[in-house]
Amino acid sequence: MPASFVIIIKNSEMKAKRAEKILSPPPVHFVGDGFRVHNFIPGVYPLTMARMDPFILLDYNSKFRFSPTDKPRGVGVHPHRGFETVTISYKGRIAHHDSFGNSGVIGEGDVQWMTASAGLLHKEYHEKEFARTGGDFHMVQLWVNLPAEHKMSPPKYQPITNDQMGKYVLHGDQGIIEVIAGSYLETKGPASTFTPMALMNARLAAGGRARFEFPAEWNTAALIVEGSVQINGSDTAPADHFVLFDNEGEHFTIEAAEDAIVLILSGEPIREPIVSHGPFVMNTKTEIYQAFEDVEKGKFGHLED
Repeated sequence: MPASFVIIIKNSEMKAKRAEKILSPPPVHFVGDGFRVHNFIPGVYPLTMARMDPFILLDYNSKFRFSPTDKPRGVGVHPHRGFETVTISYKGRIAHHDSFGNSGVIGEGDVQWMTASAGLLHKEYHEKEFARTGGDFHMVQLWVNLPAEHKMSPPKYQPITNDQMGKYVLHGDQGIIEVIAGSYLETKGPASTFTPMALMNARLAAGGRARFEFPAEWNTAALIVEGSVQINGSDTAPADHFVLFDNEGEHFTIEAAEDAIVLILSGEPIREPIVSHGPFVMNTKTEIYQAFEDVEKGKFGHLED
């Protein structure tokens, strides 16, 4: 069964985890008409699905002001199979519906963790009132791979509001760590995951500093959502940049040059074959063909656009 995982690392003889690359945001493109994104994973070398496993896609909607409209912008009906989508809203509100009757709104500061697994149809739009008034929109969508044994498990949702997240307050008003999955020291996040991983927001005040520890073999990265930070006291990472860490050390520090928000992601690689085609991520080409056939046969349910 899925479970939350606690990171336990011994402090003795630990080596610093170096920033292997600090990557500039790639050119933007639109997903539908409501999501103006930089595709870091797998869009920027060396951020392949295999290199970032279990994180197989990261679309980053950097802060962008949408004008008011009576017709909410977004993405129409589309299928998913074989993975999970994790949507994090920093600004703006997102409404969603699926082919099994689930619906909801992802508010500012909240997360929706959707396990598509065996398959469903889904659509997501700017929430109606946000669309009507317009405003800043700032979000991340992350795709998390599933191991083969769970790819055909029943779909499920984990709506995680900001007040449900684990909150670790750094001493001296340096900031707060919002734990979505995994743990920071003894503070655990509410998300249940199929493989060991950590996902958290570091909200740092200017001058605030936080130390992070993960196993060397885990694939680890940081997205600078706001502000500018220093990694390990030397490398500077500005807003909207992506920091890829190497797989040799266990710990690193982030210090904010100004008020900053940093999304930290780290996970144990699944190390299984990855075969993807659009909204399907499986282990073989045959499974991809089966996914297309199952959509045509109505096995993903039905949803009006």
